[in-house]
Amino acid sequence: MLVEPARRCAMIEALRREGARGTWLALLGELASLAGPGLQLLSHCERPWCSATFSGARHGFRLSFEGIEAVSAGEAFIAALPDHEFQVRGRLVADATITAAEHDLMAGPRLTIVADLLVLDES
Repeated sequence: MLVEPARRCAMIEALRREGARGTWLALLGELASLAGPGLQLLSHCERPWCSATFSGARHGFRLSFEGIEAVSAGEAFIAALPDHEFQVRGRLVADATITAAEHDLMAGPRLTIVADLLVLDES
């Protein structure tokens, strides 16, 4: 989903108001708030996860930052993500890590990252 930043934020806000937001969209909203306006969502995947005592899901987000300012914001995002306290109703983000990061200077400055989030059900 490549959406210009202003339209993307308006789209996320509209979904929040309509109550149509699932866990992945709540996570995307948190990531967008943390990253700033240069964030572009390339893909998302979700797979169930459980242990002997917890259940939830792993969410993978492939994100892109294009342009000098956005790449700088992306690097700050990488540093801030592991300590970010997510606010997702009924869920606990137990782990948030960057599993891949790639800089591309040939097509203009671009940073593509993969963020992996382990989200546990609180119930």
